[in-house]
Amino acid sequence: MSITAPNVGEILLLKYMLNNTAPSDVNVHLYTNNVTPAETDVIGTYTEATDPAYSAVSCPGASWTFATVGGVSSATHSDLNFSFSTTISIYGVYVTDSTDSSLLLTQRLDVAPLNYGSSGGNLDLEPEITLE
Repeated sequence: MSITAPNVGEILLLKYMLNNTAPSDVNVHLYTNNVTPAETDVIGTYTEATDPAYSAVSCPGASWTFATVGGVSSATHSDLNFSFSTTISIYGVYVTDSTDSSLLLTQRLDVAPLNYGSSGGNLDLEPEITLE
């Protein structure tokens, strides 16, 4: 899976990096519409999962692990667990700032759609962002 930083996310990430805007924790959301991430995407491009058992997951900055191995730097977060109690199809993930007002990153699942039957189920994801 490759990560896309839409234009709006690129600008905000640059502002964070250059201390123009205070960074925030991020929220990880799942989307259910058949979208392939693109540079021009905005939050409204994605339809967030709706299920009684589902909620987006907050990833505080202090909960990430950072490392460089073989010239590749990465930030890794422990597994995130998403639960579903009804039929649902998941196409991918999108990441927002802590107020859900700015889209930062998007990623379509390699196996999209990931379909859950009427009894729902669980999806575990281990977020990792790499830079070379």
